[in-house]
Amino acid sequence: MKKVIAMIIMAAMLLGLAGCAAPAAEAETAPAEEAVVEEAAVEAETTEGESYTVGICQLVQHAALDAATQGFKDVLAEKLGDSVTIEEANASNDIPTCATICNGFAASEVDLIMANATPALQAAAAATNTIPVLGTSVTEYGVALNIENFTGVVGTNVSGTSDLAPLDQQADMVMELIPEAKTVGILYCSAEANSVYQANVVKEYLEGKGLTVNIYTFSDSNDVAAVATSACSECDALYIPTDNTAASCAEAISAVALPAGVPIIAGEEGLCSGCGLATLSIDYYELGRATGEMAVKVLKGEADIAEMEIGYAPEPTKKYNPDIASKLGIEIPAGYVAIGE
Repeated sequence: MKKVIAMIIMAAMLLGLAGCAAPAAEAETAPAEEAVVEEAAVEAETTEGESYTVGICQLVQHAALDAATQGFKDVLAEKLGDSVTIEEANASNDIPTCATICNGFAASEVDLIMANATPALQAAAAATNTIPVLGTSVTEYGVALNIENFTGVVGTNVSGTSDLAPLDQQADMVMELIPEAKTVGILYCSAEANSVYQANVVKEYLEGKGLTVNIYTFSDSNDVAAVATSACSECDALYIPTDNTAASCAEAISAVALPAGVPIIAGEEGLCSGCGLATLSIDYYELGRATGEMAVKVLKGEADIAEMEIGYAPEPTKKYNPDIASKLGIEIPAGYVAIGE
């Protein structure tokens, strides 16, 4: 600020001197005076610092996605403070609404879009090819963005973090905790591309272990209970991937599976706390923070999003739901952590 004041005083002094000079001299000094004033104005703008607007599109409200969004916002608040304005919108699990939200962000020319969950990422990528887009809680970017032979870098205005946990280890939990199971049902929303991907991988793995696997899909939350009822009547255990619709309907699934005595291995902790017996889950809050760190680098011009590799969560943790384990009479072996501890 002192530098700005000094520059303005200098400009005023030059103007005073010019007023005492001959007309010819006045004409010669005018351009210099204008340059000094303009330089002072530029310096003032620079001193004020940069400001950013970030749009957040979250597919649906449930524990895992909420935690990722909070982690993302916390990092932006810590690193950028009052210089960042966040515009946050939740699509209430309606995919067309994701498109409406992201198109709005693109039209208002926000500086960056954070897309929480696969449908939100797909909507953001379709809305703009210039505004940086960072995904989080997205399982497989190659599947989400229809990229064949995906190598880990999208190469466009899109990057982000993945919530993919080792699917073979999740599938192993079925055999570890429910060794008597012969038929396993995989339950997921057919509208979620990454759920389809996870289901196919786990199905192949379990069948390779000699188990019978049945697929049960629902199109939205309206038919979750009915589909879950069919699955529980035909299977010894269920596996549910990191499916956002299932997570938002976890209580409805539990209301069917628990009375039927059918244990569920879940793809993530939030879903498991609502209806599952156990999970191999990442920390979604930390995943959101990792996404926030990427956002800060992009906004400050410290990284080119087209060159940023997809980030992954730290080593996942084996967790179990003590309430459901007790009600089903299943003893949990060593190496698992109770949800909530």
